[in-house]
Amino acid sequence: MNPNTRKLVTEDGQIYTGTGFGAALQNGVSAPFELVFNTSMAGYQEIVSDPSYTDQGVVFSYPLIGNYGLNRDDDESAARYLSAVLVREACTAPSNFRCLESFSDALEASGVPGLEGIDTRCLVRSIRDGGSRRAVLADADTPAEDCLRVIRETPVPRDAVSRVSPKGITSVPARGEERFTVAAVDCGMKENIVRSLAALGCRVIRVPWDTPAEKIMEFRPDGVFFSNGPGDPEDVPQTARTARALRGRVPIFGICLGHQILALACGARTYKLKFGHRGGNHPVKNLLNGKIEITSQNHSYAVDAQSVAGTGLSVTHVNLLDGTVEGVAAAEDRLFSVQYHPESAPGPVDSEYLFKDFIRAMEALYAEKR
Repeated sequence: MNPNTRKLVTEDGQIYTGTGFGAALQNGVSAPFELVFNTSMAGYQEIVSDPSYTDQGVVFSYPLIGNYGLNRDDDESAARYLSAVLVREACTAPSNFRCLESFSDALEASGVPGLEGIDTRCLVRSIRDGGSRRAVLADADTPAEDCLRVIRETPVPRDAVSRVSPKGITSVPARGEERFTVAAVDCGMKENIVRSLAALGCRVIRVPWDTPAEKIMEFRPDGVFFSNGPGDPEDVPQTARTARALRGRVPIFGICLGHQILALACGARTYKLKFGHRGGNHPVKNLLNGKIEITSQNHSYAVDAQSVAGTGLSVTHVNLLDGTVEGVAAAEDRLFSVQYHPESAPGPVDSEYLFKDFIRAMEALYAEKR
């Protein structure tokens, strides 16, 4: 048997055998992870460096991953928090003028194990039909029952946000003239969100996920942003309390987990999707102007549309594939959020206007105060 032979074992007993790459497995079996899939054809560097994938194993539906290597500029965080990567083929000879390392070498350096040579089409269909599930990667000679026991006996982590959120407060200067100060509640924030705000003249003060509202207001922010991040939004009630206390005091913008947290803070509910939305081609309808946006998405949870009534929120965007809520707003409070990723990393740029909407909300409040 090939010494690099490795297998995926899912909690319902499915086994996919292929070739290992990336990091080695400690003691022959990985920690359990949630098995999810992403349909993007490019942008794998942004995906594997997105903190929102913490405790997840990502199946890439596109058959060849790693063909342009990895570079210094496209990482969405300084680390890789995902648990595993599963592909049909991992390219070993990348070609791009910015390439500094191969996909496999990058995963090995980050301690992330991978599996290639499996039927990813079959695995994606299984996840679509049966939903996301827990799984492990294991060496070929590890008994399947041992793998299933590890899955059964390992609790589902509930502290993902606290692990990826910064421990202290830092400031990122605006690019060019500084126009506004934005306090960003960092629950695992992608770097391109910071870059997008800085490019529009915002000094971004990054604060940890559990920072109280009054501490945030000490910075006298012109607006507050709630970021993306991993896990169940109900696992971070402290962040929802902060959002509730800030409502109506300053303009507020949320993305992905931040969108869910704002909905909870206003009294709506969230629920877990069968297999989530992950990819760069999801059509979303903007109910405010009737336009269709092609969006980048990565989430397991959604806002319950029926629970929005009576919260002061209105639904502003819907997913055209399944009708789920993709955006909410409370116009009087200058609060709005979207489930998808307007920072476009990876993904199309249809939704970049949302950052400018945030700027306009801060401009309007400033004009009122004059």
